[in-house]
Amino acid sequence: MEVSKEKNIVIDGKHNKPIAADIIFKDDGKPKPIVIFAHGYKGFKDWGAWDKMGERIAKEGFFFVKFNFSHNGTNPDNPTDFLNIEAFGDNNYVIELDDLQSVIDWILLPNFKFAQQIKPDNINLIGHSRGGGIVLLKAAEDKRITKLITLASVADFGSRFPEAKELEKWEKKGVRYIKNSRTGQELPHHYQFYRNFKENKERLNIKKAAKNLEIPHLIAHGSSDTSVSIGEAGNLFEWSPAPKLLLVENADHVFGIQHPWDKEELTKEFNHVISKSIDFLKTDSKTLWDEYGDSNED
Repeated sequence: MEVSKEKNIVIDGKHNKPIAADIIFKDDGKPKPIVIFAHGYKGFKDWGAWDKMGERIAKEGFFFVKFNFSHNGTNPDNPTDFLNIEAFGDNNYVIELDDLQSVIDWILLPNFKFAQQIKPDNINLIGHSRGGGIVLLKAAEDKRITKLITLASVADFGSRFPEAKELEKWEKKGVRYIKNSRTGQELPHHYQFYRNFKENKERLNIKKAAKNLEIPHLIAHGSSDTSVSIGEAGNLFEWSPAPKLLLVENADHVFGIQHPWDKEELTKEFNHVISKSIDFLKTDSKTLWDEYGDSNED
């Protein structure tokens, strides 16, 4: 059976900006485990081959959801273009956590259009890069989450901010710009991003959250990732109580995928990650916990 799709469904967020979401599932009327995917920094739900990943996972009997963070710079009418760069500048980690919460709550509404197609007691999160940090934090604070998969995830948010004179300059000017190498755009970060991080430092502590996880955690990372060090995967592995580590030889930060991805075939690295993720999602949580819980052995 082919999968059904609905794209750019608008969800109301808590921060006055809409969240655009896609769902992919087999329309067989059977309740399915939910898989929610969160994109990374300068990312979006339709980047590269995220859609193909969703199709693969949905074909295996899961209800797959991916979404754009409300302040990622896109909007539901232009879900792949950073036209709203002011919103990008106003984004922060707490907004992203709230957006993910809004998506989870939306799926679990009693009048959810596809309520017959989901298992509300089986919610799995996948996040890439910065999105990996966000889903990990959410999995630690929301006991409804069943399993966690992080792809090329960061293990710390604080170390990504500038220091000393650069930080002072940012505070004084109120904004600093980051070049988007893909589009050539200069994207703003308003100083509130750093201030919000400092105000919520405890909640945004990935190490503390990882140690408090009570669910199995698959950590996938490429050995040739130059954007997020493989050492960060090592840290997550060390902290998580039931971690399974998937190191992908010669894979970069996006497992060989680029945007746009027009080919039918995926890279062997990304295929490997998706296959192992599906195996992980299909395995009973207790079995995974018994195998990987507190053993710290791969």
